[in-house]
Amino acid sequence: MNTYTETLRQYNLKATPQRLAILQIINKHGHINIDTLYNEVKDQFNSISLATVYKNITSMTAVKLLIEVKLANAKSVYEIIKEDHAHLKCEICTNIEDFTIDTNNLFDNTSNLHSFRINYVNITLNGICKNCQ
Repeated sequence: MNTYTETLRQYNLKATPQRLAILQIINKHGHINIDTLYNEVKDQFNSISLATVYKNITSMTAVKLLIEVKLANAKSVYEIIKEDHAHLKCEICTNIEDFTIDTNNLFDNTSNLHSFRINYVNITLNGICKNCQ
């Protein structure tokens, strides 16, 4: 059975062909903005609307299957939620890479000092990648 089908069912979402395509495209890119996603989904489902793509993204984000990564001076991108990590964004080519980060100390210190419950961390470091230097 398709792993995306199983994943959607685990999140109590119907495994529609459009949702399966959205997950496959996001997984292929790692991080993708809504316009690029829509254009690629439209290649597979020529009658799909942008509103339908937004609706699916919203429902998958609501159940914490996807996460919106907000970027300074750029459109948000979406990714499939995985282990805690941060992002490296190149200011020239705009490529986004994940890097692993241990957030345990950050969570513990913040929670202890400020009595604040953290649900997730979204850290983006901006700079110039190796290829663009």
